[in-house]
Amino acid sequence: MTSSTSSGTIWNIPNILTLLRIAAIPVIVVMLLSPSRDAGFWAAAVFSAASFTDWLDGYLARRMGIVTVFGKFLDPIADKLIVMAALIMIIPYDRVPAWMVLVILGREIIITGLRGIASSEGIVIAASDLGKFKTIFQIVAIIGLLLHYDYPWFFSVNHPLLVVNMHRVGMFYLWIAFVITVWSGVDYLVKFIRIIAR
Repeated sequence: MTSSTSSGTIWNIPNILTLLRIAAIPVIVVMLLSPSRDAGFWAAAVFSAASFTDWLDGYLARRMGIVTVFGKFLDPIADKLIVMAALIMIIPYDRVPAWMVLVILGREIIITGLRGIASSEGIVIAASDLGKFKTIFQIVAIIGLLLHYDYPWFFSVNHPLLVVNMHRVGMFYLWIAFVITVWSGVDYLVKFIRIIAR
């Protein structure tokens, strides 16, 4: 099906899913007011469900041929808000370095600003696949960091070889996400400067 761009009603399934993702943010924030295992587990569950809607709303928008200005504006903002909310909330529990969160947040603010400038000048800068990889690794990393504690692979078997520390898993993927985040930010900045220089 060929997608069509529409500036009509915002009340379609893809946009509603995006709004639900934003609505999940305060739920996650409230849950993460506690560093407990249960709070982290349920916060990870809500975050996972919300992250799934990111893929689903894009898929449905393409499948149904519904692309609205509202959706194009709100979808990337929803992604950034939920990621940053989760990361900021776990800083006090020493689950993630504050400087790393600051760099990730700074990158998002700078690139969002540059996109706004480019758009206002009628300039289209093609997005690279780095952005998609960044999002995937960030999501996996945050789920691990929210779970944080040791979890057995097989039900209640508590053998050391069958237990995984989710904090270590989260940090492993966060480092990968961090590198890609900086890399993709520099890549976009270079493209922006080259186009503006012309």
